Amino acid sequence: MKIRILLLAVLAACSPPAPANPDLARWVAHAKNTTIIRDNWGVPHVYGKTDADAVFGLLYAQSEDDFNRVETNYILAAGRMAEVAGKSALYSDLRMHLFIDTVEVQKEYEKSPEWLKALMNGFADGINYYLYTHPDVKPKLLKRFEPWMALTFSEGSIGGDIESVPLDGIEAFYGKAAPKAMAAVEPIDLEPRGSNGLAIAPANSATGHALLMINPHTSFYFRPEVQMVSEEGLHAYGAVTWGQFFVYQGFNEHAGWMHTSSAADVIDEYAESVVTTDGASGYKYGTDVRPFTEKQFRLPYKVGDSLAYQEFTTYFSHHGPVIREENGKWISVKLMVEHEKALTQSFLRTKTKGYDEFRKVMELKTNSSNNTVFADGSGNIAYFHGNFMPKRDPKFNWAGVVDGSDPATEWQGLHSLEEIIHVHNPATGWIQNCNSTPFTVSGSASPKRKDYPSYMAPDEENARGIHAVRVLENRKGFTVESLIEAAYDSYLTGFEPILPGLLKAYDQLPGSSPLKAQLKEPIDSLRHWNLRFSVTSVPTTVAVYWGQEMVRVARAEEETEAGSVFDYIAKKASPAARLEALVVAVTKLATDFGTWKTGWGEVNRFQRVSGDIVQPFNDSLPSLPVGFASAQWGSLASFGSRFYGTKKMYGTSGNSFVAAVEFGPRVRAKSILAGGVSGDPKSPHFYDQAAMYAKGQFKDVLFYREDVEKHAERTYQPGRP
Repeated sequence: MKIRILLLAVLAACSPPAPANPDLARWVAHAKNTTIIRDNWGVPHVYGKTDADAVFGLLYAQSEDDFNRVETNYILAAGRMAEVAGKSALYSDLRMHLFIDTVEVQKEYEKSPEWLKALMNGFADGINYYLYTHPDVKPKLLKRFEPWMALTFSEGSIGGDIESVPLDGIEAFYGKAAPKAMAAVEPIDLEPRGSNGLAIAPANSATGHALLMINPHTSFYFRPEVQMVSEEGLHAYGAVTWGQFFVYQGFNEHAGWMHTSSAADVIDEYAESVVTTDGASGYKYGTDVRPFTEKQFRLPYKVGDSLAYQEFTTYFSHHGPVIREENGKWISVKLMVEHEKALTQSFLRTKTKGYDEFRKVMELKTNSSNNTVFADGSGNIAYFHGNFMPKRDPKFNWAGVVDGSDPATEWQGLHSLEEIIHVHNPATGWIQNCNSTPFTVSGSASPKRKDYPSYMAPDEENARGIHAVRVLENRKGFTVESLIEAAYDSYLTGFEPILPGLLKAYDQLPGSSPLKAQLKEPIDSLRHWNLRFSVTSVPTTVAVYWGQEMVRVARAEEETEAGSVFDYIAKKASPAARLEALVVAVTKLATDFGTWKTGWGEVNRFQRVSGDIVQPFNDSLPSLPVGFASAQWGSLASFGSRFYGTKKMYGTSGNSFVAAVEFGPRVRAKSILAGGVSGDPKSPHFYDQAAMYAKGQFKDVLFYREDVEKHAERTYQPGRP
């Protein structure tokens, strides 16, 4: 036995060493050129010799904070979620494959300019070096990141254009299943998915400098707070989507940009008239019949500990992929697919030094799903309603499905920046956009609807837009602090048009009605309410519970769009329905809390107990009261909360990263982040901003290195302790 052991030892000694990692030298070189300083809030301030070094350090820092979210975003973008989540994600994967061909994306990477390839290389290197130096971290699927992957997730918007394509039609068409009808028990969720952007001109500020309010409304923890600096002119601060290497909503020394989700029509559906000849499917186009392009996909999905596969034959017209069947016709969809240009625009705007440079970058026209509110150090403020805007014949109804067989429905190129809805230094001295119409963006200085084709701005006004105009118009002397105060103004404009109908219904009750006495106190509470939220406000609680029940009633009447739901509540609901909804509201409050006289903060809570992407909620665990409310009720500071099998309502979306910035010789800013920058419950920065967040209190942004170093908690190079 001893001889055998000795022989094995000799053979082991003679065996060639394991091959060295061929990437390690490059990773180490990046790391030597990169310094990460974590401030007292855990925010990573990344300093690189080159832009690529800064990207490398940023992705390393992101992976430290929440590798799970970084990996998940790229699993989704690659159309591989079913390999992790099982068959339920199969059609989400198929949707991604209809629009993103990873083979073509890899070719795009090879053809990209060298400066952009260097950034993509730094992106992959940063994540891969993190995995190399953290062998205890076990990826769900992606054990190695490739540079080209950055092109699959290049625009930054939450959801993005591809995810706006409904899955039910894809599943029905390619899965040969019946389309799914909306279930009667479907959760009620009209929470607006969007953002607020506010800009103040020097004439309206106390210091004579422009101000910008950056207020994205996303799912919580969707974007962390970062800074990235290089010796090549990069100096950006703000919110970055996990796994991306550009500050998506933020500012640099000279300018700031805030994106708000847009309803500008940039996606079109075409009804293709199908012709079958000799078993092959084609479609009419003019006087011709064109063949559909067919693509085969064999997609894996997880079953237990192994993989199964499902094969799909998919169809494409020259407009785009077929996504459903409707009235005997196949519906194809056309949308922007510009991976390299979108990534270029997303990064280059972070280095712009003012309005002229920012506008030049906008000429790339690939920010397809967003509006932009802008401010700079020279005192410019501006607004762009969309960016990618196809030219179309206005005689067609582009809000619906158009005839794919008619060549007149083709896009006619893109509108120039001069042709899209745009505001630059309006006379009113302010700009606001809250995912609402651009025709109130600057009060009396706003663009006029008659000057633009209808497809360019189908957006309607909403309660937040009305609210934003009120807090900005006819006001001077804004500071960073007073702009934050305006952005958190407590008035709930959404109840203005809907509460009068309830009060009228009550007043018209006969004195003999049992409801007259039963509802007197709740009605009196609402009658004397100033429509302002607070953690102690009882009428806020009653109004929200009543409003939620009225939304359910509207849904039962088959009102499904947000606009039609609130129009129903304001104008169409019967007096009996309004009153019965109030009975339901106060009964639920009394049942769950012992009395309907429950302050809003007792119900409306912020809780973060796990690093899971889908948060669990539990009434028995600690949580914080939140005074601000859902954006659907006109709250500028949005807190989208609802029940999760709980008595209390817990927020999952709305205000996430928020910042107010003043430009000038020296940038001054304040910010707040939902919960904290880390996704690790064991980290002190998992929950350290939660109490301030819940109260609408902000911390000072540490923008300049000397200030960062004064508040440094940890200074290190990637890969080192």
